[in-house]
Amino acid sequence: MSDETSRGEVPVPAGPTGTGYEDPVPNPGLPTHGPRPTDVDEAAAKRAERQVATMFGLATLLTLGFVVAYFAIPTDATFLGFGASTFVMGMTLGLALLLIGIGAVQWARKLMSDNEMVEERHPAKSTDQERAEAIATVRQGGEESGIGRRKLIRNSLIGALAALGLPVIVLLRDLGPLPGNASAHTIWRRGTRIANDVTFKPIKAEDLELGQLVNAVPATLEKVPEGAERQDARAKSSVIVVRMKENDIRALPNRRNWGVSGILCYSKVCTHVGCPVNLWEQQTHQVLCPCHQSTFNLADNGRVVFGPAARSLPQLPIMVDSEGYLVAQSDFTEPVGPSYWERG
Repeated sequence: MSDETSRGEVPVPAGPTGTGYEDPVPNPGLPTHGPRPTDVDEAAAKRAERQVATMFGLATLLTLGFVVAYFAIPTDATFLGFGASTFVMGMTLGLALLLIGIGAVQWARKLMSDNEMVEERHPAKSTDQERAEAIATVRQGGEESGIGRRKLIRNSLIGALAALGLPVIVLLRDLGPLPGNASAHTIWRRGTRIANDVTFKPIKAEDLELGQLVNAVPATLEKVPEGAERQDARAKSSVIVVRMKENDIRALPNRRNWGVSGILCYSKVCTHVGCPVNLWEQQTHQVLCPCHQSTFNLADNGRVVFGPAARSLPQLPIMVDSEGYLVAQSDFTEPVGPSYWERG
């Protein structure tokens, strides 16, 4: 009795290849390869080619339908209890992707080479020869796919895939307006009264005491519909109104008429990252942003005296109307908010 048998191990009989091992599962082999109708009948191949190209063409039309639906169907329209715009866009884009997939499968089944191959598992790192063979196989696959010969399929597929980029471009519109346009204008207009941001009561020049700061908004903000539109308008048009001694103000030549008896008005939005500024130090005429400590001198045209902000606080030119209320002379003369719009 051998040592292996004494330990209870049964020797494995030699396989048919003489390697000393048998395959755990017999090799079933590959069935005999038979030609497909499209392999022997050129008319059938052309018919399959037209079918695939038709699917790719319909996918292109459906993608264009997505773009048309995005612009043509009102967002509040409904269909069978669903949002009509969302329903149509979902169906067109979904069917376009489905047709591209079905067309690719049909192409592979009827027109690409269907010879099966068997390759033994190899180490993770391929040899130089195997790499060369892999590259040759890829090139051979490209030739056997017929993409070079079947221009109708190739061109229709390129068109369908290129059209899929249109929904991506169109949907970028939902991210909002471009930064430069978004902050360039607010709802301030000539004659718009300055109102308390809590009570919406218009402010008269005589209401402000020396050294006082008031948070304010345009009185017309109440007329803006509730929702995202009002939030956007309030975020951009909020201001701070301060009163100081006229002799302390060092206004630029073109801003000497932007105040009223020592009363000045500035944007409340910090030019660093857009935090609200309203921490007022009346002795130094400076206002501090609580987020990153950017400090602006309101007596000196909103100039930055400390912190990461790179631009002065925008100033709103103001005056008084016939009833003594503080009103804007115009909109801001520069974009409000963070200074990212200047970059580039």
